[in-house]
Amino acid sequence: MVLKARYSDNEHGVPHFAGLTGAKLSILVSVIATSGFLLFGYDQGVMSGIITGEDFNNYFPQTKNNSTWQAFVTAIYEVGCLLGAIFQLMCGDAIGRRRAIILGASIMIIGVIIQVTAFSGANATAQFIIGRTVTGIGNGINTSTIPTYQAECSRTNNRGLLICIEGGIIAFGTLLAYWIDYGASYGPPNLTWRFPIAFQIVFGLIIAITMIWLPESPRWLLTRERHEEAIAVLAALRGTHREDEEVKLQAGIINDSIRASGHIGGNTPYSALFTGGKTQHFRRMVLGASSQFFQQIGGCNAVIYYFPLLFQETIGTGHNLALLLGGVNMVIYAIFATTSWFIIERVGRRKLFIIGSIGQCLSMVLVFGALIPGTPSAAKGAAVGLFTYIAFFGATWLPLPWLYPAEINPLKTRAKANAVSTISNWLWNFTGKADIPHQKHPTRANCMSIVVMFTPPFVTAAPWGTYLFFAVVNACFVPIIYFFYPETRRRSLEEIDLIFAKGYLENMSYVRAARELPYLTDEEIDAKAREYGFTSDDDEAGQIKEARYGEKEGDLAANVGGQLA
Repeated sequence: MVLKARYSDNEHGVPHFAGLTGAKLSILVSVIATSGFLLFGYDQGVMSGIITGEDFNNYFPQTKNNSTWQAFVTAIYEVGCLLGAIFQLMCGDAIGRRRAIILGASIMIIGVIIQVTAFSGANATAQFIIGRTVTGIGNGINTSTIPTYQAECSRTNNRGLLICIEGGIIAFGTLLAYWIDYGASYGPPNLTWRFPIAFQIVFGLIIAITMIWLPESPRWLLTRERHEEAIAVLAALRGTHREDEEVKLQAGIINDSIRASGHIGGNTPYSALFTGGKTQHFRRMVLGASSQFFQQIGGCNAVIYYFPLLFQETIGTGHNLALLLGGVNMVIYAIFATTSWFIIERVGRRKLFIIGSIGQCLSMVLVFGALIPGTPSAAKGAAVGLFTYIAFFGATWLPLPWLYPAEINPLKTRAKANAVSTISNWLWNFTGKADIPHQKHPTRANCMSIVVMFTPPFVTAAPWGTYLFFAVVNACFVPIIYFFYPETRRRSLEEIDLIFAKGYLENMSYVRAARELPYLTDEEIDAKAREYGFTSDDDEAGQIKEARYGEKEGDLAANVGGQLA
């Protein structure tokens, strides 16, 4: 089998991957998963300091003083990411989590090599564009897969923390790219743009090579009926032998979930994404995808776009000071991106989503209120609002949309639904974030978007109108989250399945079901799964509207003509 994970047992019969087991193995899995998102953040930010540079524009003359070409060369990356996410939607179930990550990192390395080896001449820009697209495809595969892999290999008590670290590390990757661009700008002409781009290979090699020795997701292995390997992975992650009762119980719970969802064989039809019933596949896919959508339309791109312009044009600072304040803004962004790491399992997903939405809304209120007078002194208040916005965004809406889809979706549709969520992100990222330099300041690449494309007329006529709009948008997030987003903190992935079964079978809202379902041990999850009929191949039970809590399987079958899959 291609790239099959290798492991060995020690003298106590405990499986080891990469020579590690237990906590050390889990830490290495998390480090590599986090490196994937560090690379994501770096790749997102690396072009900002390059695309309008003199050396780059001389080498690729089409981009010189041409904002359309500069936008195209940069934004084509998002198209690649979208294609990579679509590929994972189509093939993710077949190739597995581990091999998908290796494939994604390898494709990114190939894309980087294509970019940095572009030969000067008529075809240089075309080669660079192809390289950017290829790199994006690899990143799209990785961002669709890594949160799922991390979620399926994590313990319940630290899953939220680990995936939030992944999401938050994006800011550190962007910060690193910002300062590497700045440092390289003092080097010789070729180094100014080749080195920052080539530096991505370091992360790509670390991810691709190390993943060869790491385990596959135990949940994916069980869907492919590779039980011996799955047991070895579960035992290795727990640091115990295969015959341990906890390992057997965990494997049994996962198998029950697989049988209940009809996911035996590991191939999920696209139609499964649109089913309801006690599995609520469609609702859960929409919940995950909507969080990615909300992240992109909440105003983050417009904030990054307008930040340097506010200082240069409205407050009247010099160009260098504006760049320095931009660097400070990125530092604040990275610092606040770490706050969710410490509170995610204490505060929970719902509260952080709501806190972030309110904070972003009030920040936008401050921005538009300070811009109304149209004076430099009043505009300083708007600068404060932009700083507070990026702080709230970094602490909440930056990491959470990467966590929520990975855990809210059930095993049967997790790979495809998480790919749909990532497609949502990249679709709105592309239509909402093409790096178009501002015409008056061609030395600065700013984040422009279709979301921001409708803002220039606003900014010209009444700059505050744009931010009033985003204040309203963020305010609209709050009731949607409050009424439709169930809390998932401290829940195992199989326990989350029970929340939706409880809501459906007992005819209550899923938010209420999450609140009323007590936290369960593995033994209690197994018992509750049997109580809800999750121990038989009842994928069609998700379609049986007559099913209600407490009815027996035979009664349910009778209600639908004996059809119980």
